[in-house]
Amino acid sequence: MRRSVLLIADFLCQRRMGTSLRRGVKETFIAGSVLTLCTCLVVYGTRILSATPLRPVVEFSDLTIGSGVGFLADGSPTTKKYLVETMTGGVALLDFDGDGRLDIFFANGAALADPMLSTDQPKKTDRRFWNRLYRNLGGAKFRDVTSDAGVEGHSFGMGVAVGDYDNDGRPDLYVTNFGANILYHNGGNGKFSDVTAPAGVAGGGWSSGAAFFDFDNDGDLDLFVARYLQWDFTDVWCGEKRQGYRSYCHPDHFRPVSHILFANNGNGTFTDVSERAGIAGKPGKGLGVAIQDFDRDGLIDVVVANDSFPQQLFRNTGNGAFDEVGLAAGIAYDDNGRGFAGMGVAWADYNRDGWPDLFVNALANQRYALFRNDRGSFQYVSGSSGIGQISLLHSGWGTGFLDYDNDGWRDLFVAQSHVLDNVQLTQPSVKYLEPLLLMRNQNGRFRDVSSQVGQVFRVPRSARGAAFGDLDNDGFTDAVVSCLGQNAIVLRNTGGNGNHWLTLRTAGTVSNRDGIGAKIRLVSASTGEQFGFVAPSGSYLSSNDMRIHFGLGADSEVKLLEITWPSGIVQTLRNVKSNQILTVSER
Repeated sequence: MRRSVLLIADFLCQRRMGTSLRRGVKETFIAGSVLTLCTCLVVYGTRILSATPLRPVVEFSDLTIGSGVGFLADGSPTTKKYLVETMTGGVALLDFDGDGRLDIFFANGAALADPMLSTDQPKKTDRRFWNRLYRNLGGAKFRDVTSDAGVEGHSFGMGVAVGDYDNDGRPDLYVTNFGANILYHNGGNGKFSDVTAPAGVAGGGWSSGAAFFDFDNDGDLDLFVARYLQWDFTDVWCGEKRQGYRSYCHPDHFRPVSHILFANNGNGTFTDVSERAGIAGKPGKGLGVAIQDFDRDGLIDVVVANDSFPQQLFRNTGNGAFDEVGLAAGIAYDDNGRGFAGMGVAWADYNRDGWPDLFVNALANQRYALFRNDRGSFQYVSGSSGIGQISLLHSGWGTGFLDYDNDGWRDLFVAQSHVLDNVQLTQPSVKYLEPLLLMRNQNGRFRDVSSQVGQVFRVPRSARGAAFGDLDNDGFTDAVVSCLGQNAIVLRNTGGNGNHWLTLRTAGTVSNRDGIGAKIRLVSASTGEQFGFVAPSGSYLSSNDMRIHFGLGADSEVKLLEITWPSGIVQTLRNVKSNQILTVSER
């Protein structure tokens, strides 16, 4: 009889979560699509099988309809299949008006002629191609303030970076384009002004991801700009020469291009230091950009997700220069020495050992890449972490580490879609439209929970950029996803599981005003040590909430909060209450 009860219990729990029950061990399981929690308990030597309700599962709801966000990323598709058509889509979350609520900025494409002549330029005069800024009014409502703010843009938009480059307390915008880029200065009156020319940061060519960061620790934010390819509107046919089979050309058809590093002069202008910093001599095929201090030497490093080209890691040497160490550090290729189509990038400590780990997504049949940081060198752990099997047939763009359920472990979100809109003609097992992917971090291993976190994760989409932050300041991280040729989506994390949290806003005084580059160490009773890093740029051509969010599980108090500022100042707070947004000024 005892054996029968155990077998029944094991069967029931496996049906609920696909996990085998162990004797003498109490485990928690999610009850499939019902989305309730139960505890399956078998005590060795007894006949006990109980189902005890626990905390509800965290879900996401689609707030887009009725929110006032009506954005659609328009790549202006043509019969010529110009590659730029499929690559736009950056998103930024920023509090541009200082009211404490996150606003939303979308980069957009531009009108293309079919065909584009050598003298033609993409046109952004039609309102449907404008970049868009939505002001958060609260109560899940947004207002389009693009025209009032003066951020309609020009050229074919790609991505966006956010940072207070002049330390006036207001976030500024840098928009990357195919063509000249744009630096918008936030005037503090609801309006932005285009200061690109006097600032000297127009760049050129095909820019993609960008990041504000203080590479020389002088208190002013510098600017790194990745570029994608040496490319123009020359009519190149790729794919089979029959009806419907023409496709966007693979990056292998085009040469790499150098990235750009602009040093902030502290007076509203920048100097291109790409040559002397060692950046110009290491071209790539860059898309996503992220910053971190991967070797914990106090200097901020840069990673570039390259498309079908070795991934790049620019190590800051501290003398105004960078060494590209991607191959030596172990991130250039996958575990078989093969390159992959790096698109979106996330850089954070997923296993809570204090060393920032790296995630780079890719295309179907390549597997998303998770690199575990082992004290400054990286190990490819997509297989052992569970990510390889989950992602084999998927293609990713926007991505981020976020603790969606506030349990103290950083989970992974991926906005998905293939590059080729007709990929199923040649690869029937691969889809162009794909649902969003959420992988829950369970003590360093990841499990696909997409089917359990809301209907919004079941809809196939042509997702591109994604940005993450707390739109309603309820302590649970939300997301905004831009979709190519489809409406963008605003995802609200409904929370409700009772887990505690702390959100930290850093305000530099000696360091840059945003505190970009500050390292956070948090200690609480049940979650132990957690580590954060102030760095909004990442994902696919996008910028996240500047604030750092920590899930605390059952802990209502943080024992220790330690901030190491870019200036070197170390600040310690003790016995900090949970469930608050805390602003800490450097002192």
